Amino acid sequence: MHIPRFLKPKDSVHAELRQRITAYFQHRGEDSRGDIRLHSKALILVGSFLAIYVHLVFFLPDPVWACILEATILGALTASIGFNVMHDGAHGSFSKHAFINELAGLSLNFLGANVFMWKTKHNVVHHTFTNIEGVDDDLNARPFLRLSPGQKRYSIHKYQYLYFWMVYSLLYIYWVFFTDYKKYFLQRVGEMPISKMKWTDHLTFWGFKALHLGLFVILPIYTMGFITWVIGFLVYTFSAGLILSIVFQMAHTVSDTAVPSLDPDNRVVEEEWAIHQLQTTANFATRNRVLSWLVGGLNFQIEHHLFPHISHVHYPAISRIVREVCAEKGIRYIEYPRFRQALASHIQYLRMLGQA
Repeated sequence: MHIPRFLKPKDSVHAELRQRITAYFQHRGEDSRGDIRLHSKALILVGSFLAIYVHLVFFLPDPVWACILEATILGALTASIGFNVMHDGAHGSFSKHAFINELAGLSLNFLGANVFMWKTKHNVVHHTFTNIEGVDDDLNARPFLRLSPGQKRYSIHKYQYLYFWMVYSLLYIYWVFFTDYKKYFLQRVGEMPISKMKWTDHLTFWGFKALHLGLFVILPIYTMGFITWVIGFLVYTFSAGLILSIVFQMAHTVSDTAVPSLDPDNRVVEEEWAIHQLQTTANFATRNRVLSWLVGGLNFQIEHHLFPHISHVHYPAISRIVREVCAEKGIRYIEYPRFRQALASHIQYLRMLGQA
C-alpha cells in the first residue's frame, strides 16, 4: 500500500500549538496525563460495571423490565469504560506509569475486543489518516452504510438516515465476534498491515477471547438460562454498540467535516497534518459537563486528535489555546454547541450520501 503523505510547511500550525500547550502545562506545573479526576472516575465506572454484572448474572432481578434496564445500563457502562479508561490507556495518557496505561488498555480485552488490534486501527490508521477515503477504516460500514462519497451507492442507502440506528447497534457484537478475528487472520486493518505480533500478543488475544466467552456467554447461560441470556446479551451489546457508534461518528461524519479523496498515483494530502485534523474533525456539546464526563472528553474530538497523548481531563483547558491559534491563522474550528445539532448534522450527512 502506498501510504499517504502530508505537506510539511515551515510555518507549522502543529508546532505552534505544541509550543503554547507545553508552556501551559509548564506554567501550571501539571502533568499532561490523567490525574485524580480520571482515576477516581475509572474506579466509579469499573465498580459500577462489576456490581451490575454480578447482580444480573447471580441475582437475576425481577420483573423483566428490571433485567432489561440493568442490561442497558451495563452496555452504557461498557461504552463509558471504553471512552474513559481504555481509550486514554491505549493512547498512553491515562497515567505517567506505562504499566498502568497497559492495564487500562487491557480493559478492552476484558470486555471482549483486543487492544492490540485497536491500537493499529485507531491510534495509527484513524488518527493519522482521518477521514481519508480508502484508508481510514472507520469509514467502512459497507454494504449497509455509505459513509464517504467514493464508496459505491446501493439503492438501500436512500434510507440509511432512517435505519442507521440498527446498524450502529450491531457494532459491538460485530467487533467482538467478527472484525477482531478478521484483522487477526488477515494481519491488516483495511489495507494497512498491523505490526508483527509476538507470542505474548497471540496468547493475550486468544486468552482474553476465551475469558470473555466464559464470563459473558457460558456462565450467564448456566445461571439464567439460554433464552434469558440471549435477550439480556442482545440488549447489552446493542446499547453499547449504539452509544459507541454515535459518539465516534458525530466527531467525523457530519456535514461540515471533509472527506479527502487522494490521487492514487502520488497519495499526497494537500495540507499539513494538523490542518487536516481540523478539517476532518468536529467537537460537540463541549459545555455539557455530564456528557463530557461520561464520554471521556471525546466531544472535544479536535483536541484529542491534535494531542492524543494528553489526557481528556485537560481538553477543556487546552481547547481555548487551540481556538486561539485557529482564530489567528484563519482556520475553521468546527463545533456544534449542542448534542442534538451534531446528531442532526450526522443524519443530514447520511441522507445526502444516500441520494442518487
